[in-house]
Amino acid sequence: MTPTGEVVAQLRAAGCVFAEDEARLLIAAAAETGADLSDLVAQRVSGTPLEYLLGWTEFHGIRVAVAPGVFVPRQRTAFLVNEAAELARAMPQHPVVVDICCGSGALGLALAHTLATEGRPIELAATDIEPAAVECARRNLTPIGAPVYAGDLFEPLPRELCGRINILLANTPYVPSEMIAKMPPEARDYEPRTALDGGPDGLDIFRRVVAAARTWLAPGGHLLVESTEAQALPSITVLTAHGLTGRIAESDELYSTVVIGTKPDI
Repeated sequence: MTPTGEVVAQLRAAGCVFAEDEARLLIAAAAETGADLSDLVAQRVSGTPLEYLLGWTEFHGIRVAVAPGVFVPRQRTAFLVNEAAELARAMPQHPVVVDICCGSGALGLALAHTLATEGRPIELAATDIEPAAVECARRNLTPIGAPVYAGDLFEPLPRELCGRINILLANTPYVPSEMIAKMPPEARDYEPRTALDGGPDGLDIFRRVVAAARTWLAPGGHLLVESTEAQALPSITVLTAHGLTGRIAESDELYSTVVIGTKPDI
């Protein structure tokens, strides 16, 4: 059996559905970084997320750096980026964008990249409460001139952004606390709980974001939050209670639901 075949066999025996693809990526990572291939395979077989071993993930057509202890962006969240891009295209040049609960900074990075290819620059900033996430997001966002602030939600943002944010990306944790134990081990055992646990109904952090969003959004500004189908209508109720007009966007292709709240343009 070839070395590649041996790696594929080990990964397949461990239950990796895409064993061939993962073997190719791990072999390439070992060659590029000088890491020991057998050690990488052993870690993957033990359950370590592939993205942590590679040091990156593919998201919205770009490579995003990730690191242990940092939330790995899900492919379904590309729909939120697409919705944000559509809203940005209807705005004047240089919209102000903030990626809150940013994790690796993938959402802000993907939106900035998408709009830059269309000649639409944005003013971007990001925040996260997890030190590992802040460090990782800075690796992704500093090269494009976007600051990343460490702290709880809006607290670390410069006050001059208050009332100026045109697009607020908020991939808040939305898994109900009692469901954390039922999540796949790669997420449950490796990603920070603060990036997953949304409280009893999954909406605790969402409520905190919405309560402050109207103050931070510019007139006509938009808040975009990933949700579940079951949480979408309760989320609209929360938005309405805080003076934002809510709507639900869904993608059957990506199995994604996004709740959008808009501040009145007055």
